[in-house]
Amino acid sequence: MRRLTTTVLLNLTLLALFAPVALAQNSGEGVIGETDDKKVTNAGFLLIAFFPLFILLVSLLQWRLDKRKDAKKKAVKAAGGDSRWRGGW
Repeated sequence: MRRLTTTVLLNLTLLALFAPVALAQNSGEGVIGETDDKKVTNAGFLLIAFFPLFILLVSLLQWRLDKRKDAKKKAVKAAGGDSRWRGGW
């Protein structure tokens, strides 16, 4: 298992290091061409939109999971609790 983890991490590191070199051209432009102010501004707007939406979606997911957990706890309590805790010594 340790060898697999080491191999996977090494491969991911190498891919991350060589990816910019593979995507660059002789002129230094990337895949989408020359970067100008409009592309940088649009990328910034995408980031501004992404993070609040991500936080909203994760918060809604957490709310639903907490609601489900509370309903499950109420159901166990209404059924008399866990059977291993009933009775005496």
